[in-house]
Amino acid sequence: MPAQKKEARRYAEIRNSKAFHEYFVNERFEAGIKLLGTEVKSIRAGRAQIVGAFGRVERGEVWLHNAHIDPYDFGNINNHEARRPRKLLLQQHQIRKIAEALTAGGRALVPLRLYFKDALVKVEIALCTGKKLYDKRETLKKKVEMREADKAIKQRRG
Repeated sequence: MPAQKKEARRYAEIRNSKAFHEYFVNERFEAGIKLLGTEVKSIRAGRAQIVGAFGRVERGEVWLHNAHIDPYDFGNINNHEARRPRKLLLQQHQIRKIAEALTAGGRALVPLRLYFKDALVKVEIALCTGKKLYDKRETLKKKVEMREADKAIKQRRG
């Protein structure tokens, strides 16, 4: 029984691995996403990617573009398109806040993770500012330093 629970948690969320490398994450929002049944089944199987996806405000609604959800293997002719735009479900004041930030410029709406909350699929999106090349190098240096410090602490203890 525990092996089945562990397997179920394995695909509980799909992360955007490049988001924290490419952007400074400023403000996060939790949004619902309008999906078809076959898309939910593909996400539950862990067959989705949000690397390279972005959000856009169009006519007072927020849309997720370029997110790839594989067509369901056991679907029929009514299967979904892999990269279709999907509507994000947010409150009106959140949409206004996002729209103002995007029109001011210098920010992007980036999905950080796609996950299940009870039986619903949620997307964590964030208003992000792009990193320059020297910022990315600085982040990598800090990671290496932290890794070396942790290694040194473990060697002293053991």
